Amino acid sequence: MQYFVSAEMAVRYDLAVGLKKGHKTTKNVTKPRPSRRIGKLSKRTKFVRDIVREVAGFAPYERRCMELLKVSKDKRALKFLKKRTGTHLRAKRKREEMSNVLVQMRKAHKPAAS
Repeated sequence: MQYFVSAEMAVRYDLAVGLKKGHKTTKNVTKPRPSRRIGKLSKRTKFVRDIVREVAGFAPYERRCMELLKVSKDKRALKFLKKRTGTHLRAKRKREEMSNVLVQMRKAHKPAAS
C-alpha cells in the first residue's frame, strides 16, 4: 500500500497521532462536585466537637495513650492505638492529636507554676 500526503493534509495542529492528537477544543470549566468537600472541617463542626470534648472528656483508651506518651513510649502508644482504632493511619492521627493535647495542657499549666 502506498500513502500520499498532500500539502493540504499536513495541518500543523490537527494531528491524528501523538499526545495532542485530535480536534482542537476548549476545556469545559466545571464546578467542583460536592463530594470533593467531604471531610473538610467546618467552623460549626469544629466548635461542636470542641464543646463535646470539653464536656465529655477523653475516652479511657485516649487517657491510657496520653499516659504512654508522657513516659516517652511513642511506639507503644502507636501499637496500642492501632489495636483500638483499627488502622495504622487512624492510629498515627490519634497519637498526633493526643500529643498536641499534652502540649496544650503543659502550656496551660506553665503560667500557674511561675
